[in-house]
Amino acid sequence: MLYFIYDNTFEGLLTCVFDAFNRREFPQKIVRTDTALPLFTEPFRVITDTDKSERVLNALKKKISHSAVRMLFVDFLSELEGIETVIFRYIQKAVTAKTSIEMNFADADVLELSKIYRKVMREEERVRQFVRFQKTADNIYFAVIEPVYNVLPLTGRFFKTRYADQQWIVYDAKRKYGLFYDLNTVETVCFDSLDISPAGNINPEKLDESELAFRILWKDYLKAVTIRERINLKLQRQYMPVRFWKYLTEKNGE
Repeated sequence: MLYFIYDNTFEGLLTCVFDAFNRREFPQKIVRTDTALPLFTEPFRVITDTDKSERVLNALKKKISHSAVRMLFVDFLSELEGIETVIFRYIQKAVTAKTSIEMNFADADVLELSKIYRKVMREEERVRQFVRFQKTADNIYFAVIEPVYNVLPLTGRFFKTRYADQQWIVYDAKRKYGLFYDLNTVETVCFDSLDISPAGNINPEKLDESELAFRILWKDYLKAVTIRERINLKLQRQYMPVRFWKYLTEKNGE
């Protein structure tokens, strides 16, 4: 079995597509560099090439719509096992088909990618809804998230528009990177270490002096407006998954 090994980037995946068509050898699976290969496989290591990936992207745009191309990127961010191989098969069909395959839900790959897309976008929406910022002493608003899927790249435009007048960092604790907005551009940042609690709270010594007071006010306000007799935990869990609670000011006990 032929396995293509790539560097876990979307450009690398598109390079796999280019190399497969160029070599006229199509892999049974595409796997990441840290994947343990089974016995009796024939590995081929793909070197990411932006020129090759751009050529594949341009070819795709002639065969499928902009929204379909975006769907492939969103599906890639799901990080699900085997997603690369499914995307590869979709692209292979898209560029060789005489008509668009976008709405052919009788095709297993088209249907699967459509389902995954909806799941990832639902997670992105939840991140936008449930993110909570803390104001640091150096006037940067900091928030921690830990989504199921790697949706952080999808949120940059929203946060930049929504919080255009303040510097902020949204940090993915699961994947150890974040987005930083400096009032001009949004950039990817990584940290060697972060002084935060398991609930995502920054060390109080590094917070703006007003932050702790606002936390207390926010919790007191919620207690005042809550009608205890109408508390419905089942409904809360339905609309606000429990895995987000530890990062919510109103939910965590710190």
